[in-house]
Amino acid sequence: MLVSEPQSVHAARRWVREFVESRLPATSGARAADIELVVSELVTNGIRYGSEPGDSVLVVLDVRPALVRVEVHDPVRRRPRGRAVSHQRARGRGLFIVAALAERWGVEDRPFGKSVWAELAR
Repeated sequence: MLVSEPQSVHAARRWVREFVESRLPATSGARAADIELVVSELVTNGIRYGSEPGDSVLVVLDVRPALVRVEVHDPVRRRPRGRAVSHQRARGRGLFIVAALAERWGVEDRPFGKSVWAELAR
């Protein structure tokens, strides 16, 4: 569980890095970086668009034989939407990054919000 504030993105990245190093030691450095980046993008979106100050987001990593499933739960039901790519904007590329790195991704409604998930091959 992470507090809904920008500093939590760094904490999520550090936690994922430690998790992958300890639980998935055979994972290549490039794939570990991909998992970390996907978590970073989903947590950033959860904090920026899926929560209010004082809320929290939950990060779940589910290791399966052929893949790692990343889930970020937030308290807002509004579904994320991608924006048209623009070279003028410094933000707004998170879902494009997730789609490029994940085998698949999606959104599930939860009783108190939603979960945005991505599955990455191991």
